[in-house]
Amino acid sequence: MNLNVVFLLLTSVPAHVSPAQEVPFDASAIERATGAKGTWIAAEDVFKVSLPRTDLSVMAEGVRITPPMGLTSWASFRRSGALALVMGDVVLTEDRVAPAMDAALSGGLEVTALHNHFAGDSPRIMFMHLAGAGDGPRLADSVGKVFAASRGATAPAAPATIDPTSSTLDREALDRALGVRGDYSSGVYKAVVGRKTRMHGETLGSAMGVNTWAAMAGTMDRAVIDGDVVMKESELQSVLKTMRKSGIRIVAIHNHMTGEEPRLVFLHYWGIGPAASLAAGLRSALMLTAPGR
Repeated sequence: MNLNVVFLLLTSVPAHVSPAQEVPFDASAIERATGAKGTWIAAEDVFKVSLPRTDLSVMAEGVRITPPMGLTSWASFRRSGALALVMGDVVLTEDRVAPAMDAALSGGLEVTALHNHFAGDSPRIMFMHLAGAGDGPRLADSVGKVFAASRGATAPAAPATIDPTSSTLDREALDRALGVRGDYSSGVYKAVVGRKTRMHGETLGSAMGVNTWAAMAGTMDRAVIDGDVVMKESELQSVLKTMRKSGIRIVAIHNHMTGEEPRLVFLHYWGIGPAASLAAGLRSALMLTAPGR
């Protein structure tokens, strides 16, 4: 794909954009890079590409969900001085979240939210929000790679038979790997690390839900980990990268409170693998979110 274009100057215009409009982008190049058709929105100086997910067949409580009902990925590009800005929302089946997120992070984009829109949907559909600023062609190329990853082939699920009733975890080994002391009861190892914020003039801590926690079950050779990480907004991108590097999947990114100071983001995660490796992966996130950073 040749993206040797001047992104912030108009050198070619797709047929759906009037030549009389002063579009500050090579719109055709954006379309080629992203693989999606776009529209110039003159009122906001934005070029928006949309990718209807016509390849998906989604039902929610007996209702067929079509692209106009929310199954459309999009990315909007806007000029900001010498830079370009992009924001977008990508439609994903659950199994495509990890590869699409990896494509975004490796391409210099920020992942700012991950959540669902529907109830009772099959297959389960997630929505991943993106943002970025910088060189226009690079941003467009990165968005294109995310779009491509969102539509990739489904990988077969790895076999995993884990039952807490037959767990044989080593609590002390997990304490060392995680760097905190956890409890081990009913076949589940659980550790909680609190953080503080202020809301309504009061300081809130771990007991009020301001905490990172992890639950593990299985064996030291093959275990499952799930839980929640609390962090400042400024820590999110670093935490995403270190957890994905550890092979831990991101399940959701959202807020739990309103009006808190500092503003906090909560990340839910899931992983299967050697217990000590999973614990070490979470520890790398804890080091990035330690109070006082």
